Amino acid sequence: MKKLILAAAIAACFGLSDAKAQNVNGFKLSDIKAEYIEVKPIYDGGNTYIARIDYGQKIKRVRDLNVKDDDGNDLIFNSQMDCLNKLKDYGYELFNTYTDQIDKDGSRPVYVMKRK
Repeated sequence: MKKLILAAAIAACFGLSDAKAQNVNGFKLSDIKAEYIEVKPIYDGGNTYIARIDYGQKIKRVRDLNVKDDDGNDLIFNSQMDCLNKLKDYGYELFNTYTDQIDKDGSRPVYVMKRK
């Protein structure tokens, strides 16, 4: 029995060691206490997206808005809905949607999320 518990504990440690905390501009998503945030999913090619989150923070570069992992790499989402579902886990719900004109022929959705 002790060996089984020890093996389970070791397996859990290895499984959790791969977990990454998502952050924006150095702040963990779980630590952001803004009532509203603006989410812009950006197509990254190959049917993947990165997400830019604006919660009113000061930034030096637009890339500072990108959601990143602990290693500083952009976090990749499978779809726009994958991104929104992830933010639901952090206590946000969809409040409003509008489009942002990116050039004369294209636009992208922008999601305004509200803390529950």
